[in-house]
Amino acid sequence: MLAALTGLGLSTAAGLNAYIPLLVVGVLSNVTDAVKLPDGYSWLSNWGVLAVIAVLLLAEMVLDKVPAVDSVNDAIQTVIRPASGGVVFSATNAAAELEKSTWMTENPWVGWLLGIVVALAVHTMKAAARPVVNAGTAGVGAPVVSTAEDAGALGMSLIAVFAPILVIVALLVLAVLAWWLIRRVRRFRARRRAARGQPPG
Repeated sequence: MLAALTGLGLSTAAGLNAYIPLLVVGVLSNVTDAVKLPDGYSWLSNWGVLAVIAVLLLAEMVLDKVPAVDSVNDAIQTVIRPASGGVVFSATNAAAELEKSTWMTENPWVGWLLGIVVALAVHTMKAAARPVVNAGTAGVGAPVVSTAEDAGALGMSLIAVFAPILVIVALLVLAVLAWWLIRRVRRFRARRRAARGQPPG
């Protein structure tokens, strides 16, 4: 149960920012006992790899805060964020062993698939909402929303590792936010169609 919640939390964070959960897992596996990487994932704790991820994170944080550029970045991240979600979900297999449950360890593809699906769902919501934010705020909201997303990714990653039971609460909050964002996106698109004289669809 806790292993699944940890994986869900980390892959959700990956949907917001591909690199933050990777860094959190990699760094914590080096400096604490909170994360124990399973066989095949030792590369994630390599400081050289973590340095590259940190550079990519810095670039992502800059690009994601620039209106219009953020949408291009989101298009590129459509592959990267789900892949990151698969990695961080699968990297929690060690937690399954601690719970004396070997099912996830014996079926590693399940972790990859779940991580990819969760991260892709969150990424899709983020990518759809960002143009609405940019248009509604004349681009001023982009850095604010991006900073909030980065903070959310970091917070979710830490919760997933240190208090996985709270992931349930965080996911409920995210679900409510997703419902609200979907309504906003639909209203925005309906207004644009109306302004162009197109029938609603």
